[in-house]
Amino acid sequence: MDNNPSRVFAAVLPASGREFNRQAPSSRVREIQVTGTAEVCSLADRASVRVSVDSNKESVNEVTDSVTRRLDYILQALRQNGVKDEDTTVRRFLQREADLYHMNAEVTVTFSDFEKMEQICSVLVEKLDKSVCVGTPQFYHSAECLSQLRRRVCVSAVENAQQKASEVSQLLGQSLGPPLLVREEDTREWRNEDEEDGGRGQGAMPLPHLPRTPMITASSRVSVSFSLRDRSRKNL
Repeated sequence: MDNNPSRVFAAVLPASGREFNRQAPSSRVREIQVTGTAEVCSLADRASVRVSVDSNKESVNEVTDSVTRRLDYILQALRQNGVKDEDTTVRRFLQREADLYHMNAEVTVTFSDFEKMEQICSVLVEKLDKSVCVGTPQFYHSAECLSQLRRRVCVSAVENAQQKASEVSQLLGQSLGPPLLVREEDTREWRNEDEEDGGRGQGAMPLPHLPRTPMITASSRVSVSFSLRDRSRKNL
């Protein structure tokens, strides 16, 4: 909804060139300048989930085998549910603590299908023991999503400006001609406060209480100039 005051300018200017004929009204350029604003919202289109596996054993082979078995199950469950390998990263960390070897493995998965994400997380929580921790989803906007949002809000602002110009030209008994100049004067973006709910850390995820998907709002203000034509000469 456009809450900002509109700026509307109408001008009658002589045509450019040295040979301006004062007796020829058709040689004059009639112009209307308007501003248009718009706001467009977009929910996050990506989510990242971290799944960690821990084990403590007396030998390197034992701790490696223990972690690998569960890690293989996690990766298999992801592939069976259509998660691509390029959307998955795996890291392993091995440490020695006194007489024990400690290994930690992390699987980070990027989802674009949030329903699929919930199903996979539920399966992992149900099938694996407490040594496997499924983290809270971290939602974010991809570069493609942000680029599309910025284009949409600019186009919407131009459409609003065109609608204003059309209504004003009708009021003046004129016909709206083609645009002469389009200029984007201001753009802004901000995130909603609920996005903070998605940053509660990577502890065990209470599946019934998933964080709310964050949203970004973008605004645009444009200035557009249109030519005006006499309605009586429209069909000439």
